[in-house]
Amino acid sequence: MVAGKDETPFELQNIQSSRRKRFRTSNAMSRPTNSPSDSEGPWIAIEPLTREHRPALSDSVASPVNPPSFADSQFDIVLRRQRVRPREGGGVKPTAIPSRFLNLSNEFEFSGWGTVSTVFLTREDLLHGEETLQHRRRGKILGQFTASALSGNDVFGSVFYVLPAIVAVSGVYSPISLMIAALMLFLWRPIMEELASALPINGAPYTYLLNVTSKSLALIGAAISLLDFASTAVVSAATAASYLAGEVTLPFPTFVGTILVITIFTAVSLSGMKESARVAFAVLSLHVITMLVIWTASAVSWGRIGSQLLKENWAAGQAASSASIGHQLFNGVCIGMLGLTGFECTPAYIASIKPGLYPLVLRNLHLCAIFLTSVTMVFVLANVPLDRITSDANVLSDLAERAAGQWLRIWTVIDAIVVLCGGVLTGILSACELIERLAHDRVLPKSLLKTMPVTGSPYLAVLAFVAFSGALYASAGASLSIVSKMFSLVWLSTMTLFPLAVLFLKFSRGRLPREPKTRLSVVFVTLAICAAVFCGNVVIDLTTLGYFAAYLVAIILLFYAAQNKGRFVRLMYWAYDQNVILHNWSYTRNWAERLTEVMMRMRRQPVCVLCKTDEINNLFQMVLYVRQNEETSNLKLVHFCDDEDAIPSEMEANWKILDEAFPEMTVDLIFVKEQFNPATVAALAHRLNIPSSLMFMSCSGSNFPHSVADFGTRIISL
Repeated sequence: MVAGKDETPFELQNIQSSRRKRFRTSNAMSRPTNSPSDSEGPWIAIEPLTREHRPALSDSVASPVNPPSFADSQFDIVLRRQRVRPREGGGVKPTAIPSRFLNLSNEFEFSGWGTVSTVFLTREDLLHGEETLQHRRRGKILGQFTASALSGNDVFGSVFYVLPAIVAVSGVYSPISLMIAALMLFLWRPIMEELASALPINGAPYTYLLNVTSKSLALIGAAISLLDFASTAVVSAATAASYLAGEVTLPFPTFVGTILVITIFTAVSLSGMKESARVAFAVLSLHVITMLVIWTASAVSWGRIGSQLLKENWAAGQAASSASIGHQLFNGVCIGMLGLTGFECTPAYIASIKPGLYPLVLRNLHLCAIFLTSVTMVFVLANVPLDRITSDANVLSDLAERAAGQWLRIWTVIDAIVVLCGGVLTGILSACELIERLAHDRVLPKSLLKTMPVTGSPYLAVLAFVAFSGALYASAGASLSIVSKMFSLVWLSTMTLFPLAVLFLKFSRGRLPREPKTRLSVVFVTLAICAAVFCGNVVIDLTTLGYFAAYLVAIILLFYAAQNKGRFVRLMYWAYDQNVILHNWSYTRNWAERLTEVMMRMRRQPVCVLCKTDEINNLFQMVLYVRQNEETSNLKLVHFCDDEDAIPSEMEANWKILDEAFPEMTVDLIFVKEQFNPATVAALAHRLNIPSSLMFMSCSGSNFPHSVADFGTRIISL
């Protein structure tokens, strides 16, 4: 333990077993003759590991020139001076490192000393914690079919823009390519189920990466996901407007129709998740009925005209060689993967899905994807001449007219517009979950968390995403072609995040309970397929890589700037410091004070680390994670315990070392006299006024009785 100069000399206090280090207080009698004065701070005296059977050391002569031998040093008492710290904390931690600021104060870089305290949660705190926990559990409102409908509209709507694109590169081999692409999802399903079982948190795949790797890498995933959701909304809206423009003459340009579609479904999304899911389910039901009618009419038409047209199309579209066939099939698979868009949106709202239903949702979407596009493409080849297929953008409505007449074509056009608009809803709702997570993690402004009083919809997040989607569409010159090209690579990149996340999960958070567990061979095969299909799309059209890189880099830079606001302000402070003229100019004279205030305000938000052990290496790694990933000068180490005897023996001593090792942070140690469970953690968050998203913990084991989602915390260590 640490002792001041008024304490009794050589007062021993054992804090560990005989085979561990023991600390005792020391005074002037136990210090070397050249030791610093008491004003420089108390000392820690570390006894040897064992003092039994101590041999005689009379023959050993130790001096600065001749240090003691290893055998002798085992029995020496090691003294380590502790820096002076006020009993109540505060002050500024001293440092010998010179300041980088020549003319300005650098005290904002150094925080005060931390304190030790014990917290007893009140009844009000515990009630608030229990209510928070129940609120999280009540948020699981989506059943199997409503959850399927939110992403299903995007999956089903893809048939309207994938069929023309795949025929252009794969020709008569399109049904085979579409089937192969759909079957590949069998590799993704166990991966996505494992991730969801371990981390059932909204905002995935960003939240997956945030809990298994660094925040910087997670933000790259967030940038890809946000771009994917925006592309989903824009492509769906623009395709709906283009589909309508292909059938009737619009009184306004196509881009105006796109804006109208996005505006209408922005209003729908403001009704809340539950109502939006009901709207999505109604839209999906209409589309399923429409597709069944088209299939029935096409089958009847095929039976009436026979297979002669199918044979003619097959003969006309035959490739010259086996290599050409393989090339067309591969290109078709690369384009056909876009028929699966929407699948990646499901994990974004997983916390809203009732327990145990997520695998069923993935199954429903997958089975529909397997049969939807490939079967429809067979009917197209059996009923529509090949030259008509390759020249008509509205392939499905053409099939409907040839199979049953003008009435079914009109019905199909209406259905296409409605279901594609449902894809807009999918993109908006998925993006809002991601934006909320980013706001909770202090990447985006907290104002985006404001909700409407009746529906509970985060209206500012919705409006911000719609504005971002509009900017994306405008920057592409309102060109559906450009956004679609970029969308192909964005979607593939998003699907790549899932095998990457599960790989990090297995390596960095392997103790997390989850079921099923995907074999590593499946993960590596999935990554290889992602790379191959990505390269295939780039080879088909090299311009897709340019559009993809431009948009992605722009968003990553935006997120990086938002995450590192304090560093940029500090850089401005340094640049201001170097120019003495700015210190004297009346317009800039007070900039130093303002910039200092901004930096201190950014770092004022406390962050909490929930520690179970007193092992210094584990505590150091957790504090280092906070330093590298969060802008804060206020860190609280929290240990839950039922009684004082359960407190780890070296917790306080190691906390003092950490508090001294990180002068830029005030490290407080808090003991909470409660059991560790989701309700008490939520109660502590309420007591300390710290969001649960800024409370970090280590990985739970297989015997841990609680779900990670109930805590709402972030996992930062094994």
